[in-house]
Amino acid sequence: MRTIMRCLAVWGVVALAAPCGAAVAEEVAVPLEQLPKAVVDVVKKQFPKAELIKAEQETEDDETEYEVTIRNDDRTIDVVVRYVVTIEALEKTISAQDLPAKATAALEQKFPKASYKKIEAVYELEDGQEELEYYEVELETADKKEVEVKVKASGKIIEADEDEDEID
Repeated sequence: MRTIMRCLAVWGVVALAAPCGAAVAEEVAVPLEQLPKAVVDVVKKQFPKAELIKAEQETEDDETEYEVTIRNDDRTIDVVVRYVVTIEALEKTISAQDLPAKATAALEQKFPKASYKKIEAVYELEDGQEELEYYEVELETADKKEVEVKVKASGKIIEADEDEDEID
């Protein structure tokens, strides 16, 4: 039974780990506070009430796995998580002329006389395909405050973070 519990594998972000008993690279202890968030998230998703006890990292053939020991319902379980790094989003710098007219109009209405400092088109990647989500625009307002605005191509402002400090 203990062997079966030890073979329980959750793919951090993917599917099944290496079979039990297979030759593996050296494991290195990892403090729980230094575990990648994606690893902790996938373990907590599978075992929401679990207490994380310890973790080890192992890298073999450029693939990293974490073995996270948890306590769940009075049982100790070693969860093997394959850590896969993927690109989730792209932020491409663009010029003001490339900003859609509706987005430009919304920014000019909300922040009259502001100047553009930086404009990025933010894309999420879905199955390797870029999908435009919004534009992230850094502005300097007429009263010399920095503002970061997220605006859709449609002109809908979805977020505006104003820096309280004035620019000198």
